[in-house]
Amino acid sequence: MSTSPDCDVIVWGLGGMGSAAAWRLAAAGARVIGLDQFGPAHDRGSSHGETRIIRKAYFEHPDYVPLLTRAYELWRGLEQGLASPLFHEVGLFLAGPPESVAIRGTVAAAQEHSLPLERLTAAAARTRFPGFQFDDGFEVVWERQAGYLEVERCVLAQLEQARNHGADLRFQTPLLAWHEDDWGVTVETRQGRLRSRSLVVCAGPWSRDLVPGLEVRRKPVFWFPAPEALTLRQGAGTFFFDLPEGQFYGFPSRNGGGCDPATFKLAEHTGGDLVDDLLGVDRSQHPADLEKIRGFLRRHIPGAGLEPTAHGVCLYTLTADHHFLVDRHPDFSRVVVGAGFSGHGFKFTPVIGQALADLALRGGTSLPIGFLAWQRPGRTIPDFR
Repeated sequence: MSTSPDCDVIVWGLGGMGSAAAWRLAAAGARVIGLDQFGPAHDRGSSHGETRIIRKAYFEHPDYVPLLTRAYELWRGLEQGLASPLFHEVGLFLAGPPESVAIRGTVAAAQEHSLPLERLTAAAARTRFPGFQFDDGFEVVWERQAGYLEVERCVLAQLEQARNHGADLRFQTPLLAWHEDDWGVTVETRQGRLRSRSLVVCAGPWSRDLVPGLEVRRKPVFWFPAPEALTLRQGAGTFFFDLPEGQFYGFPSRNGGGCDPATFKLAEHTGGDLVDDLLGVDRSQHPADLEKIRGFLRRHIPGAGLEPTAHGVCLYTLTADHHFLVDRHPDFSRVVVGAGFSGHGFKFTPVIGQALADLALRGGTSLPIGFLAWQRPGRTIPDFR
């Protein structure tokens, strides 16, 4: 069999991380083939649902902040020339008891990296954010530089950049098998066999067979009628509540004042049912999921409607410590893995794509990703009750 390569790098999975990796690899001059079993910006994984929060004062761990600084630069560069921005810097508040994971971690990250952060009492927050109810004793922190990304448009923009730099992107093309030898990596698809010098794995939940210990959870997302205070024209930003019963996050209405009814997006960051069958995920609306969300609305956004206008389901692929895995595979020297983004990874996609490209092409990177290595010291686990 000929060992002549079809390309330099095959990227398996073209969602958020894979589209970014294909872009950064192709921009570096590599010959890239990207494979995805679904279509562009699909809704079967973790990179869909209109919006994702982006923030710098990172409660999960301060070591993420330098990566976010570079991600912010790459997002702004990516949206140059587009008709409308991908990143909307509308701000974010986090609310909860002062000892909660989100409040303690956000304050610690902001202090360590000298990030601007405004700290409010519950009474001050009620005046500042009139659409919300804050319990007495809550602390509220406001990060002006935070906001949200338009997730599907981000993926499509990264795919377009990859194509513009010569990447060959193949959708509806599942990867059936692969093996590594001394020369490179051979990949089997329904359309035939491909040979590459290396393989970058960004397969989301489909990485489970390659990364032991990954856990996949089903995460329902809802859209509700929005009170006027939650519209962008009233200055509303994104929000996150860290409560004893769970962590909840949401987005301001983007269509307030338009022809369509104003709605806002809301979901629980914690919880979620374990998923075994990745192609058979139950995407129906479960009464128990809705009732917990309604309980949050009644207590903290009392002016919101309680009947959802829409719902969806995405997947969290969680590592044991809920921190990302970005590294060369310890058993396969030509395989680079980006996995386990644990429900908080999308905001990092362009910088993670750069790190994966560096690892595949040079075997290392100057980006500070050592804390995301396969073998790493113990880290505090975010509270995913």
